[in-house]
Amino acid sequence: MARYKLHCIGASGNSYKLALYMNCAGLDWEPVGVDFAGGATRDPNWRAGTNAMGEVPVLEVDGQFMSQSGAILVWLAETTGHFAPAADERYEALRWIMFDNHKFTNNHAMHRFQRSFMPEPVHPAILSFLRARTESSFAIADKHLADRAFMLGDRPTIVDFSLAGYVYYPPEETGFDIAADYPALDAWRRRLAALPGWKPPYELMPLGSDLRLMMNRPA
Repeated sequence: MARYKLHCIGASGNSYKLALYMNCAGLDWEPVGVDFAGGATRDPNWRAGTNAMGEVPVLEVDGQFMSQSGAILVWLAETTGHFAPAADERYEALRWIMFDNHKFTNNHAMHRFQRSFMPEPVHPAILSFLRARTESSFAIADKHLADRAFMLGDRPTIVDFSLAGYVYYPPEETGFDIAADYPALDAWRRRLAALPGWKPPYELMPLGSDLRLMMNRPA
């Protein structure tokens, strides 16, 4: 039985951040499918026993259930030592993880969700707004990576895994061609993909259910 159990779905980029980190770190982990489309995360019993916030991912380790991918990455780095920022990089690491959660991943994920997982076409103005926000956060990261291999310098850290959440889903699903439009971001993405243990999201987490089934249900 694996020590680390990741409650997740394959379509969740926030879940992928943790799955990719643990795989590249060589940790003993396994994915545990959550019936997200079937309403599992809205079930009172699931929330009481797994995550009161009603979200995936959830990391289960030694009987403890942990949520929020950014906080979990920090905890994993501090407890395992893998991909941990140096002591003098801690503020910079937290700064970029917060940027990722608030803008980079958030904007990209929202655009992808509205574009590909809604039961009916979304108003063009909504997609335009979300696309502009995604392009802005992509441009910031692309400029930052123009003169460095990874987000904090010459080696990968938890910051890189945080930003990696949604950048490996297929362009036809996300609506963004990173390889064509963001050269530094794409080069960084390819360096991460060269790490031992790297796998794309749906291969690393081959489970979950069709997100389209959960539309029009109360939160």
